[in-house]
Amino acid sequence: MVQNLGQRPVFFFDIDNCLYPRSKRVHECMSVLIDKYFMTHLSLSAEDATRLHNKYYREYGLAIEGLVRHHKIDPLDYNSKVDDALPLDDIITPDPQLRKLLEDIDKSKVRLWLLTNAYITHGQRVVKLLGVDDMFEGITFCDYGAERFVCKPDQRMFAKAQAEAGVSNAQECYFVDDSHLNCRHAQALGWTTAHLLDPSDPDPATRASKYQIRSLEELRTIFPQFFKSTAQVEAQPVSNGSETAADTEVAPSAAAASNGTAA
Repeated sequence: MVQNLGQRPVFFFDIDNCLYPRSKRVHECMSVLIDKYFMTHLSLSAEDATRLHNKYYREYGLAIEGLVRHHKIDPLDYNSKVDDALPLDDIITPDPQLRKLLEDIDKSKVRLWLLTNAYITHGQRVVKLLGVDDMFEGITFCDYGAERFVCKPDQRMFAKAQAEAGVSNAQECYFVDDSHLNCRHAQALGWTTAHLLDPSDPDPATRASKYQIRSLEELRTIFPQFFKSTAQVEAQPVSNGSETAADTEVAPSAAAASNGTAA
């Protein structure tokens, strides 16, 4: 049952490669540890480990999903040797610009919530290192300790997020994520979605969602109703150069490959 935590809309933020830039290379560090885990626990060569890791990522959105489904791996053991083993203290530092952005969001108009495919320990660790852990009301995470866990882009994960955040109407849900796949599925469910591209990313062949941005600062432009001040940040133009990202919407059913971490 959805708890009544307030009638305001909820803005869901992904964490990894979203609250911090991909240039931090956390994903690359994680990939090394994931491949090592596949090699050690499944007795695979480095090449086969990478191939299987990528296969499970494409199919399920998380490598751990494939490990649990097909190899009966203990997900909490995986978490301790992969996510929790990342040297984040040496990589992630407080981000004053991110904090300023979040502080400028009017909490009387919208509530902020985290939505991640990581386990709770990783999610909390990242936002604390960024210095924004007090900016969010809560976090919906992939519960590796559950008998059957779900993750984005599974529809049940978005339903779980709505239930935990206390919002029953999908039209009251806003979302930003770097994963094309996650954004496409959220958009299809009726969430107002912004796909965050890295500045170096090419435009996807098909847009994942109504909005496409290359910086969280662009949220000020596409959702000015939520900000105490409205900075003059131009949204990314579409390919023909005549419209902004806020002007064009793609069909939710459009198929596209994921080009970002699902977390």
